[in-house]
Amino acid sequence: MARPLIADIDLDALRHNYCLARDLAPHSRALAVLKANAYGHGAVPCAQALSDLAPAFAVASLEEACVLREAGIETPIVLLEGIFEARELEVVDAMGLWTVVHSDWQLEAHLAYRPQRPIPTWVKVDSGMHRLGFDPHRAEQVWERLAAAPDRVTDLHLMSHFATADALDPSYFRHQLAVMDELAERLKAPTCLANSPATLAWPQAHGAWNRPGVMLYGSNPLEGADNVSRGLEPVMTLRSELIAVRDLAAGEPVGYAGRWKAPRPSRIGVVACGYGDGYDRHAVDGTPVLVNGQRTTIAGKVSMDMLTVDLTDIPDARIGSSVVLWGRAESGECLSVDEVARHCDTISYTLLTGVLPRVPRRYHGGPAGVARHANVHD
Repeated sequence: MARPLIADIDLDALRHNYCLARDLAPHSRALAVLKANAYGHGAVPCAQALSDLAPAFAVASLEEACVLREAGIETPIVLLEGIFEARELEVVDAMGLWTVVHSDWQLEAHLAYRPQRPIPTWVKVDSGMHRLGFDPHRAEQVWERLAAAPDRVTDLHLMSHFATADALDPSYFRHQLAVMDELAERLKAPTCLANSPATLAWPQAHGAWNRPGVMLYGSNPLEGADNVSRGLEPVMTLRSELIAVRDLAAGEPVGYAGRWKAPRPSRIGVVACGYGDGYDRHAVDGTPVLVNGQRTTIAGKVSMDMLTVDLTDIPDARIGSSVVLWGRAESGECLSVDEVARHCDTISYTLLTGVLPRVPRRYHGGPAGVARHANVHD
């Protein structure tokens, strides 16, 4: 009998969230960001599910793009961090990929390489994130050099990344947007600026392209939910079962270091899921869990293969009862990965991308022809 821990992936929810992102910006095209194995959901099945909707995908590296191409995905793919070595341009060229230029050595590599056909190229600008990208004044010169080489590059765009588009205080976001608006106007350049929070909340940032990422997977990236973000549907449900139930007297400890002590005569359930599966060890007592569709909480430290939950107020819970760590229970009750993340002092991105390969992904929904992998480890 297989261990009961499964990551259920709802491809219909993925498509719903993509359509929401697309419809929020009817004058933009929406990249579907599939980096980090589609945020832990499985890049190939997610790409297959979106192939009739998304005009392009985005990944972080050539290796991630190769996985999609080898699976037969022919949709354009943008390398969000560009190349890491000049020789990668041969593969970019052969696979028909789009790329980003964010540093001088990449610029020189592109201008020195003679492709079979011009490579669609986006110029990344550091508008205030201070990670990757050219200084806005330097970007103008970079743009002009690339524009003067139509045999090497084509379809030039400007892009940048917002540091605070998710924040309640919009002041720094507005500063970054003003920098990019001024540069784009001066160069008459199309842009790709809006990440998930800007796609949701800042229509003035919508450009020729937007690049929704974590929102595609049902996570709300904004500091405060709004009516739009409440329309997102969870794509991953991390589900397991109770594998043991025990009764404890008041005052008895549970788990390593005895962090949780029963405040009353209590029933404790053991769940087949732990930090060896990617569930965050920093989850505090009180982190929510659904058992038989009813909310309860973690009681005690998360172990490598197991965690423990308080069943005292769920009298019908027994060995084999369903447990949802995040996502949607069969009853329809939903536990947001964002809520779980807050109890772990982290963000949904780390939980979703942290689900480890030993957890099987099980796919359902989506268009006909999407591969179903009932027990495939992505």
